[in-house]
Formats: sequence, structure tokens, C-alpha cells
Amino acid sequence: MGIKTFALAVVLAAPVAAAEKPADLVLAGGVVVTLDPARPRGSAVAIRDGRIVAVGDEAQVEPFVGPATKRIDLAGRAVVPGLTDAHVHVESLGASLETLDLVGAATLDEARRRVAERVRTLKPGEWLLGRGWDQNDWPGQQFPTAADLDRVSGGHPVYLTRVDGHAGWADSKALALAGIDAKTPDPPGGRLIRDAAGVPSGVLVDRAQALVTSKIPDPPRAVRKRRLAAGLQACARAGLTEVHDAGVGLDTVGLYKELLREKGLPVRVYVMLRGPGEFLAKGAGLKPEVGLGDGMLTIRAIKVVADGALGSRGALLLAPYADEPATKGLLTVDDGELRRLLTRAIAQGFQVNTHAIGDGANRFVLDAYERAFGGYDGSRYRFRIEHAQVLAPSDVPRFKSLGVIPSMQPTHCTSDMYWAEARLGPERAKGAYLWKTFLAQGVPVAGGSDAPVEEVAVVPGLYAAVTRQDAKGWPAGGWHPEERVTIEEALAMFSRHAAFAAFEEHERGEIAGGRRADLTVLSRDVTAVPPAEILSTTVALTIVGGRIVHGE
Repeated sequence: MGIKTFALAVVLAAPVAAAEKPADLVLAGGVVVTLDPARPRGSAVAIRDGRIVAVGDEAQVEPFVGPATKRIDLAGRAVVPGLTDAHVHVESLGASLETLDLVGAATLDEARRRVAERVRTLKPGEWLLGRGWDQNDWPGQQFPTAADLDRVSGGHPVYLTRVDGHAGWADSKALALAGIDAKTPDPPGGRLIRDAAGVPSGVLVDRAQALVTSKIPDPPRAVRKRRLAAGLQACARAGLTEVHDAGVGLDTVGLYKELLREKGLPVRVYVMLRGPGEFLAKGAGLKPEVGLGDGMLTIRAIKVVADGALGSRGALLLAPYADEPATKGLLTVDDGELRRLLTRAIAQGFQVNTHAIGDGANRFVLDAYERAFGGYDGSRYRFRIEHAQVLAPSDVPRFKSLGVIPSMQPTHCTSDMYWAEARLGPERAKGAYLWKTFLAQGVPVAGGSDAPVEEVAVVPGLYAAVTRQDAKGWPAGGWHPEERVTIEEALAMFSRHAAFAAFEEHERGEIAGGRRADLTVLSRDVTAVPPAEILSTTVALTIVGGRIVHGE
């Protein structure tokens, strides 16, 4: 049954009890998975003034129904706590809907075909921008070159970001505009892929990307605002009620505030400001802004990037890559800058959320956090490590002892599992994507997607967390199946734990009286189906503060 067949009606019911103000909205006739230990399940929920006022069965909710109450017949569908993506790049997500999409290009030739098609639409001299290529999906798994693009770029400067955002592919025109030649050194925290003669071949890794991206004209402010709005709408369609935007500039905060004033935020946004550079240069005197617009916008965290990604071998490892022994990856933040940022963040009341993928970067960040805490209990700061993908065994318990929250993306595991062991070797791969280990130790794991690196939809994240398999059920039993979680644990990652990671656990993350009425309605009860069926679940409704922002 499609969403358009929902029985959505204003009902004339028995008068509400005199002591109770009627609910604005009631959802009934389905399954309510609350994640509240005191009342784990129900079949109906009532909402008034943006808050949950009752949850239970129909009889318990009926006293809140009045003449103006809108009632939705769930017809067996399932209500879960409003889902949160704890790591998304909203403007990039919106931009990905407009620029050249290379996701799914299975060969270099397919990627070039898409480039050639887009080139025909450009004005003379216009840049061609796109994203989503992944050489690990191509025969041979070799990085592409500028020469590969030159054959189809028609003399336009071309810059195409890798799927993980940590590498870019430029043609010769773009390299020339950036002044890159054989004499160009690798910048700190970056690397130019070179041919046998030492000449940059067209791929720039991590901070080397700025050599080219600094030459690309900035999009107009109106375009950036449109992309933010489009990204947020995509999140609402995915069933998300809140997103944590991972690393934005102060100018982007201004755009968010404009959208807030214009009532253009369909979902809640928890902002991580970009650090360390901008925060150190312009952040003196800044204070967190919490719960603007009835909780729709919060600016409370700083995002730092400590290394690159596994796919482009920029993730910093403690020992060399198994498939490229000449490198351990890249450290992309200066130790002194990070120390200054941590000191300022603590003094000014900001959370710090640091991207760390390799075991070397994770240890570097944990060490930095521990120094910054100065022997005090760090749990009050709720500092996070974004991704926490590969960990040395001795560093795993440090998350709990330091009060550090791992913010992890289950679909990274199921995207990377085809080649991760080649990068890491079998022993080191045992320390990858350890969300079950963290949960067993009592460490909350905030779930996310890293969209547009991965699909913004939460359902694939739930499926990946529970199965550690791809859509075809490979590998049998799951990749390192000891790290699979239950569906209830997966839902908690994308709701209760994500709320805790944003200091919002008393407002969101469970369906209980007094909580914000942030709800996601799914086509089925994912807690009652075989794991293989989770992936075919769809989002029927997204409700934020009692307001339907997606669905009918």
C-alpha cells in the first residue's frame, strides 16, 4: 500500500477529557517502537504543541482526541523515534543533486562517457565539476589520470571529487590553472599522485586538493542557499528528523539562520563549525547557540579532520598499508593547531568532533583529547571521533575511559569490505568498524551516513549495521559477523545515541511523554522481519515537532 492510500482525516470523536487539551495529531493502528525501556512498544501516539503527550494503545490515546484532532491510520505501519544522521554534509548533498554524478560508474570508460555528455552542455571556458568516482570499482583499481580526462574534456577545466571527498581528479587544463607541474611539492597533509617520472598525474589527495579547488569560482550565495535547502529536503525524504552537519563555515551558519527565519528548515540541524583554521582565526568570543527556533538549529561543535580515507590511502595508519608499503597515509592537522583548538573549545563551551579513520589518526586524536582533559573526567565534554573506522586493540577501551563518542557510518563498512582487507591486512582488519564492540562496552555509537559519500537513506544504514552484507547478501553471514548488532541496537544508533552525541537525550531519541514529537514512520516493523527484508523498507512519513515534513 502506497503512502497516498493513507487514511488521513480530521475525525469527530468523543469529547476530550475536560482536564486535557486535545491533541493536534494522533497516529494509531500500527506499531510504535519507542526505545523507551519503561514502555518499549505501543500502537498509538498523541502529539500536542510539538510534544508527545501520550503513547500506548488506542484506548490510552483516545482521551486526547478532540474535534480538531487530525488522526492518521497507520494501517499496520511502524513508528520509530525520529531518526538522526549524525554525520552528513548537507550543502555537498544538495550540490550532488546538481553536479555531474559519477556514482556507480563501473569503469573508467563509463566515467569518461558521463563527462563527455556533460561537456556538451557547458559554456566556453566553464568548469566541469562532479563527484562520486571510485577507482576501487574499476578493473585494475588504478587511479585515473589527467590524460584520461583530456580526451573528453574539450579544453574545459575539469575537477571531479572522489566518492569519499578525500581525493580529486583533474584534467590538464585544471592542473595548468593551478600551476601544478613536476616541481610542485606535496603540501603538508596532502599528496599528488605522480607517474614514474615524478610528474603529477592528475589525482590530488586530501589537502593537495586545495591547489585546484582554490582556483574554482565560488558559487553565488543564492546557489549555496538553494543547495542547503535541497540537501535538507533530501534528508526529510529519507526519514531523518535531525542531521549533524559535519564541518561548515561561518558563512554557512548565516545561510542556516536565514532558512530558519524563513521557516525553510524541514529537519533539525546540529552544526559542527569548520576547524581548526577558521575557528582559531575568527572564533574568539564565539559561544554555542543551542535550540534556536524551538530546537530547529543548534551551533555547538567544531569539526576537525585528522587524516584522509582508506579508499585513497590517505587514512593515517600506525604501520604501512598492506597493499602499498611505501605509505602510512596522511596526518592532515597540525598538532599545535589542534592543541590550541581544543583549549579554546573547552574554554568557550564547544564540543570537538574529529574525523579519524586510520588507527594512527585515532590514536593521535585520543592522545590529544586526553591531554586536553588534563586528568579530569572528559565525558562531560562529549567529544567525538567521526568515523573511528580502524582501531588498534589497545585504543578501543580508551573511548569509554575518556568519555569519547564514536560517530560511525555502517554503510562505510559495506562499501569498503570488498577491498578493506587488502589495504589493512587480515589482522588489522579485525579492528575495523567495531560498533558491536563499543556497544558491548557501554559506549554509545552515533549512527550516520556521511552523505553524499554514501546514500543519505537511513534504511541501508540499519541493514548494514545488522547484517554487514551488501544488498545481494554477500558475504554469507556478514563481513566480520561478530560485529553485527540487533535491529534495536541499530535503531538506537540512529536515534537515542545520536541524540546523546548532541546533548539532546532528554528531548529526543525515544518516544515518550514530554519528548519532542520527532517521529519516523516506516512501511513495516523492522524489528519483526528477517534482516534480509530490512532493506526493502520504505519511509512513509517524517514528522518533526509534530509537523509532517515528508509524506501525506
